[in-house]
Amino acid sequence: MGQQVSIMPCLDMQNGRVVKVVHFVDIHDAGDPVECAAAYCKAGADELALLDITATVEGRGTMLDVVRRVADVATVPFTVGGGISDVASAAAVLEAGADKVSTSSAAFRRPEVIAEMIREFGPDKVTVAIDGDRSGAMASGYEVYIDGGRTATGADAVEWAKKVDGYGVQVILPTSKAGDGAKTGYDLPVIRAMKDAVSATIVASGGAGKLEHFYEAVEAGASVLLAASVFHFQMIGLPELKAYLRGRGVGVR
Repeated sequence: MGQQVSIMPCLDMQNGRVVKVVHFVDIHDAGDPVECAAAYCKAGADELALLDITATVEGRGTMLDVVRRVADVATVPFTVGGGISDVASAAAVLEAGADKVSTSSAAFRRPEVIAEMIREFGPDKVTVAIDGDRSGAMASGYEVYIDGGRTATGADAVEWAKKVDGYGVQVILPTSKAGDGAKTGYDLPVIRAMKDAVSATIVASGGAGKLEHFYEAVEAGASVLLAASVFHFQMIGLPELKAYLRGRGVGVR
């Protein structure tokens, strides 16, 4: 297949703890973020994601103390999302040690924030996350949701991805509500549709449950493979996943 993919364990956080989330709502504790980050780096993660899943809904910023502590142990680049609503909140997270920021609800509500962040920090520092759910009313079949998947927007997810791409964003992270935490596989049609519509790198997120799911996402066009619970609960090990992908002809770091 030729292209190189990277593996990105995701730490969804609530109240300073890593949690497992199903369909954005059903939440279970999965450990300490600093311990998890250190373990993933040791096991061969290429990148990490740290998402403060209730920051936006609770109207607060990301937990900077956790970001600092993760930065102390992380040996790979990590992206932080949740509650990043403007240049100031993004700057605070980057100063605390994050390598990149991810914005979702704020970017949708005020798209110029994307341009402002890119101007301030450079395109390689800004990821835009797009939460979506299936909708027959949309041309692409997917509607954008904000506020941690709670609020429908009436906007087409693929059209929004095109707008985001137009700002020069290098990484777009779509998560499908249908797949989130369900372990039934990534929502491949949305990955394909976004890959075909934009020049940005696409992150596969939401739904990985077995090795085959990761390969399917690569075939659909994802270059970064994000997963959470399959790694947190040791259902799939990072070395095992990399060996499997190499065996299928996929380049991994």
